Amino acid sequence: MSAVRLVTFNTHHGVGDDGRHDLARVARLLDDADPDVICLQEVDRHFGERSEFVDQALLLAEALDRELAWAPSIDKAPQGGRTERRQYGNALLSRLPVRSSEVHALPGGGEPRSALHARLQLEGSELEVVTTHLSSRSPADRAAQAATLARLHPGGSPTVVVGDLNADAGAPELDALRQRFADAWELATDRSDQAGRFSLRGGRGLTHPARRPRVRIDQVWVSPDVSVVDARVLDGAATSDHHPLLVDLVMKDPLSPAPRTLGAGP
Repeated sequence: MSAVRLVTFNTHHGVGDDGRHDLARVARLLDDADPDVICLQEVDRHFGERSEFVDQALLLAEALDRELAWAPSIDKAPQGGRTERRQYGNALLSRLPVRSSEVHALPGGGEPRSALHARLQLEGSELEVVTTHLSSRSPADRAAQAATLARLHPGGSPTVVVGDLNADAGAPELDALRQRFADAWELATDRSDQAGRFSLRGGRGLTHPARRPRVRIDQVWVSPDVSVVDARVLDGAATSDHHPLLVDLVMKDPLSPAPRTLGAGP
């Protein structure tokens, strides 16, 4: 069996609730968590003044000593005499070797959305990771996007689908994901979040908005050959408008019995 620690985090282009762009504190938060795989949404590469025109994906990969895979959702011509293309999208930073990666445009109107599909090397096998950020404007668009994500998993390899899905895990528009995957938060044998000790919202894994979370839109979905040891909502309040979600995963031996899914009979 192979164990993998994964974090998914909507970084809000590195701008915290104080309005400051500060990639160093994002890097410190991620470094302290020590994940093998880091899946990031709302990442800028030379995009604009809000992130000081820096290449956030490359800077974070170098600071954390990880391989980088990149999926732009927005790709624009250089601005104001600059030479770099202005990009915004999803990044994957990996301690595991990246065997391949692909960018998939997702259907829907409004802001363009994409998914990054990467294959990571495990000992004797591979892990497929799909990182994405779904539409914030339309449940119908999210349903079409979720169906596209589900089709990226033909079976045969452990797979996780992660990101900011802009919908609760139980939302009808995520039905296509539920047919192939299970919600890691619900499967985890140990869970913790950022709700206060006496909060009625404790134990629900809420991730947004960071200061007073009300929704669980940052999620990890796993194929049946992946088990979930624990799930933790980390404190990202100083670095973004989302909290990161950390999961410890174990890839099951292909000869072991398939796991029971939630709601299955005895």
